[in-house]
Formats: sequence, structure tokens, C-alpha cells
Amino acid sequence: MYRYDEFDRGFVESRAAQFRDQVERRLCGELSEDEFKPLRLQNGLYLQLHAYMLRIAIPYGVLSSDQLRGLAGIARDFDRGFGHFTTRQNLQFNWIRLVDAPDILDRLAAFDMHAIQTSGNCIRNVTCDPLAGAAHDEIEDPRVWAEIIRQWSTLHPEFAFLPRKFKIAISAGAEDRAATGFHDIGVRLVRNRGGETGFRILVGGGQGRTPPAGAFHPEAPHPVLSRGGDAGLYRRRPPCRRCRWCWHRPCGMMPALPDGYGRMACRTGCRAMPMRLCR
Repeated sequence: MYRYDEFDRGFVESRAAQFRDQVERRLCGELSEDEFKPLRLQNGLYLQLHAYMLRIAIPYGVLSSDQLRGLAGIARDFDRGFGHFTTRQNLQFNWIRLVDAPDILDRLAAFDMHAIQTSGNCIRNVTCDPLAGAAHDEIEDPRVWAEIIRQWSTLHPEFAFLPRKFKIAISAGAEDRAATGFHDIGVRLVRNRGGETGFRILVGGGQGRTPPAGAFHPEAPHPVLSRGGDAGLYRRRPPCRRCRWCWHRPCGMMPALPDGYGRMACRTGCRAMPMRLCR
């Protein structure tokens, strides 16, 4: 798993200090709820009916024993003694007081964790095969690629305020234990007949009441992800909630979708707004 250096620790600590100031301004009435909402969402804090909920980032589902003990301490000291692991391999505490939120972020920073990009319309936590690194059927450890995507997407200015949240998953086993087909982008590691490792890309998957499965891109080589900083992920708000996506032909970074997957029509008959995968 990735180990924080002094830059990482300094950044997370400064982010927690910034949020402490924002919470104090909210509590004393300097910020309205409408003004405070985008600030708290950038730090994983939701307002629920009876309390606040804090969602904590666990990159590709990997925790050290010290971090797990630290999370248990937060559950004991600030919640009701338990938390909830999510489908995106994060952890939620559902009974948080607003006044305690800055102390929790300070506690998280002390053992190299945070709540950045766990809420709001941004690229969310990159999920991975829960057996990554230990599965007998995996081509290689997918956590390496999950970490590359995480570093590229974290605080990326182009993707901090998307019209919808954006989800990415990666898997390297013969069995798709990461459910990559039900993400906006699913990445499957594959080998061609020459033994070269590359990616099988799925796009347009989703969850909800009528979850669509992602459509396949042709196999793509490693440089597609290693050059990820040159790519872009854009989603425009569709005209209706049930609308799926209309996919445009990418501009050289990735091959075009196969015939039949150029457009995903809305069931209500309206036309989907476009999405493209690169600048």
C-alpha cells in the first residue's frame, strides 16, 4: 500500500485545519448552510436527518492494522461504537456531531487517512478486487494501477465539480470480483496471445434501480493509463434522471467503441447529452 511522505502528511493536516476554520464559521453563523454545504461535501461530511455522516476514504480498500485501530477509536469516541463499510470500500460513521468533525479529521491525519473526495460530484474512491495481491487467478496486482489512478484523480481541478459523481474500478482476476461492469469506467487486466499485459476497458456502467452494464472498449495497452494525466472524463447533466449516456468517439487516447455502443438512448425517449473520454 502507498505510504505517506512529509508532503502528504503536511497537505492532509493543512486540509483538516482549513475545515476546522470553516466549521467554526458555520457554528457561529458566519456561513449559511447553503454556503457551507460545498465545503463540507469536499471533506466527506453529509447532513442526514438526525446527525451528520462522515465518509472516510480507504483507497482501493486497503487498511493497515494501525489504521483499523484508529478507526475503531473514532467509532468509540465520536460515534456509537461502530461504522459501516460501503460498496466503494470506504467507511462511514453515521452519528457525527458537526463540532466534532474537525477533531475527527485531525485524528485521521495522525494515521495517514482523510475524507477527501468521498462525496460530491467528483471522481470517487477507486475500488479494486478485495482479494488483490492474494488471488490465484490474477494476472498482476491491480492495486498498482489503482494507486496510479488515485494519484492522478485526487484534487484534479478539472474533475472536482462534475455534474455527477464518477466511479472507477479495476480488477486483474479471471473472476470480476470488483464488479467493473457497474462503474463509469471499469478496467480489467488481460493478456493477449503474445503474453503482453493490457487493459479491457468497460464504459457506461452504473448502479441504481435499473443498473446498466458497461460496454466494452477493444483491448488497450498499458500506456493508456500511464498517460492518464493527458485524458479527461467529462459528464454533462442528462435532460432527465433516467437518461443514460451518449458516448463520443475518443480523440486518439482510446479506441472507439464497437459498433452498436455509440449511443445509449434514454428509456423516456429524450436524447442524452454527450460524454467524451479525452480532450
